[in-house]
Amino acid sequence: MKNILERFCTSVELVAGILLGLCTLLIVASTAGRYLFSWAVPDAFDISRLLIGACIMWGFASVCYRGGQIAVDIVWEMLPRAGKIALDLFAWASLFFFTILLTAMTYTRVVSAFRSNESTFDLRIPVWPMLGLLWLGCAASVITLIFAFARVRAGRDIHLPSEPHE
Repeated sequence: MKNILERFCTSVELVAGILLGLCTLLIVASTAGRYLFSWAVPDAFDISRLLIGACIMWGFASVCYRGGQIAVDIVWEMLPRAGKIALDLFAWASLFFFTILLTAMTYTRVVSAFRSNESTFDLRIPVWPMLGLLWLGCAASVITLIFAFARVRAGRDIHLPSEPHE
């Protein structure tokens, strides 16, 4: 099972990396075209903002599994092991709950864009496929959070990424 999960997370990281590379290329090409040739890439703004959103959500899916979120451990450090587990469970459950809400709201946005035929300004490219890619990143985050939450619930992962395992 761990092998399958690692392959899934590697795939998520690959998608996030590809999206980030595409977004970077688009922004560089648009900026260079604008300043060097007085010609901008059509719809570069719309496409890049949607790509950045997708990059963030696919990256978030990876961060959720790896446990690389920013954490403040003032209270956590003073707690006994059982308290650390309880606080971690509360934090991960809260993150899981709000990620599910974000995923549901993103899905409604995808459906809304599809039904209204929303498109980009210049080339009239439909935006729902890009929003769908963003939603898939949210859904991948929910999947990785399920496994991260299970690890914390079992008490196997009650450390911050910067400190050694107990």
